[in-house]
Amino acid sequence: MIIGCPKEIKVQEYRVGLTPANVQSYVEAGHTVYIETHAGAEIGFSDEAYQKAGALIADKETLFAKSDLIIKVKEPIEEEYHYFRENQSLYTYLHLAADKPLTEMLLNKKIQSIAYETIKTPTGLPCLAPMSAIAGRLATLESAKYIQKTFGGAGILLSGTAGTPKAKIVILGAGVVGLNAAQVAVGIGADVTILDINAERLAYIDQIFGMKIKTRTSSRGNILDLLPEADVVIGAVLIPGAKAPHLLRREDLKLMKKGSVLVDVAIDQGGCFETSKPTTHNNPTYEIDGVIHYCVANMPGCVARTSTLGLTDSTLSYGLKIAKLGVKEACLSDPALLQGLNTYNGKCTFKGVSEAFGLEYTPPEVVLA
Repeated sequence: MIIGCPKEIKVQEYRVGLTPANVQSYVEAGHTVYIETHAGAEIGFSDEAYQKAGALIADKETLFAKSDLIIKVKEPIEEEYHYFRENQSLYTYLHLAADKPLTEMLLNKKIQSIAYETIKTPTGLPCLAPMSAIAGRLATLESAKYIQKTFGGAGILLSGTAGTPKAKIVILGAGVVGLNAAQVAVGIGADVTILDINAERLAYIDQIFGMKIKTRTSSRGNILDLLPEADVVIGAVLIPGAKAPHLLRREDLKLMKKGSVLVDVAIDQGGCFETSKPTTHNNPTYEIDGVIHYCVANMPGCVARTSTLGLTDSTLSYGLKIAKLGVKEACLSDPALLQGLNTYNGKCTFKGVSEAFGLEYTPPEVVLA
């Protein structure tokens, strides 16, 4: 198969879909790999390193024209739509439930798309987990910055110091994002409360942290009870492939302290706060009713080398299977990949996406039959 890995063009996005080591794996398996000029240069992967691994270096237009399978990091943005051709395959993060124009493009061009974030095994989401871990850790670190007075916050040190109170951090969701946010928050020395709807998960969190954090069942009443004292609220909820639920409403901001911080890690899936809107690393925050909102849609992009290495380690095996068998046979042979299929031959094959936009849903096993 001919594989193309373009340079990401989203604002402040320096990750790349394939490393030179990944290219070598594809080439040794008998595939041809095109890498866009300078695709990984910003994080230390030179064109020469890719060529040494066996890649062909090309401009974006040539790469898309020749490639059967496009491997990216982030979802295509509007400026990239015209490069895709009918029946091409795409393997990347998609987050379609929050992006109707992209969904329509993939359906209209009959793109076979597999989303990293919906590939699911019995133990979890293997291609999403590395970025969720990084985003969770960054959520606490970024909140530590933006609650500083110089960035518009209340002027609080999360750890406090001798004789002063610790900052109160509320984390909504105890999945991979929430767990990693809590790890850093506890390490800093903050006063941490984590909420989730899964009692077993809360018991696990309580156990691994040795009762150093508080756990609460996630309900509207409990959230509202915690808001007045919260200095930071981190939104870490996830419904794989579907639009995130709004856990905070606009009127709830009136309960919060002036200069407190909201970090919405679910912004890729539409955000879990009603007042959330995507921001970039160039302009990461905005303020509503005195509350600082941090809603960067590609948080791991700011630690792009670490993120690229973590991401590509998790996506490589599935990519090699797609390249060897093609999308149809790869998905039929692997239940995890089957759940990753979002669009195929003009059909929407992921229920969360169809529900988000009122589209007809065709189960992947049906469309591939």
